[in-house]
Amino acid sequence: MRVNPHGNNECGVACCTKVEHVGVKAGADTILEDVNLHMHCGETTAIVGPNGAGKSTLMRAVLGEIPHTGQVRFTDAHSTEPVRPVIGYVPQMPRFDAQYPATVCDLFVACTSRRPVWLPHGRKLREEIREALRAVHMEDALDRRVGVLSGGELQRVLLALALRPTPQILLLDEPSSGIDIRGLHDYYETVEQVKEHADLSVLLISHDPELVRRYADRTVLLNHRVVLSGTPEEVIASPEYRALLG
Repeated sequence: MRVNPHGNNECGVACCTKVEHVGVKAGADTILEDVNLHMHCGETTAIVGPNGAGKSTLMRAVLGEIPHTGQVRFTDAHSTEPVRPVIGYVPQMPRFDAQYPATVCDLFVACTSRRPVWLPHGRKLREEIREALRAVHMEDALDRRVGVLSGGELQRVLLALALRPTPQILLLDEPSSGIDIRGLHDYYETVEQVKEHADLSVLLISHDPELVRRYADRTVLLNHRVVLSGTPEEVIASPEYRALLG
């Protein structure tokens, strides 16, 4: 069964993120137009579309980083009124010089506390960071330099950062960049475990149809607006998908 092409199927009683009539312009150019999405907790929604379709812009709108029309609302399972959600975000692969001296522990301290990185890290703080890394199977990387991590290892560290504190919405902007095939499936399996444990919504941007088929619950074809929304198989097999992505 095909879902409404505007993606505005109603949420049930569980928590839900509603993107309603969101639009973004850059000067005279329309980047997003009347985008409507409902993302349920415990589900992964994959955004697919051609380059320049506005996928990363949509994530920035959900993050509140850019001005937009319409609204983004989050309703939890205990209230019918919108609340401010905790959002975790994993960007596309950042670049670190191989000689970058900071360790994974230093990166966590810089991103999650006001403590100067150059001060010694206490045992309690180190154990808290190690526990966060344990959730993504990277606890042994605590004292490794960020610059020498592989692509997959760095993405796991960034995922651990995005999960501190535990978010209600997790945004993944093409996290497969720089990860080999084996690392990709390990990464997504980790995301699945976290999603099931924390019952959070995952919004994923991906260009890999096989990964979308395997891990997404719903898929949205975006080209400045929502072209089609449905199951991964429905969207990837559609003439609209073939016309935009081949």
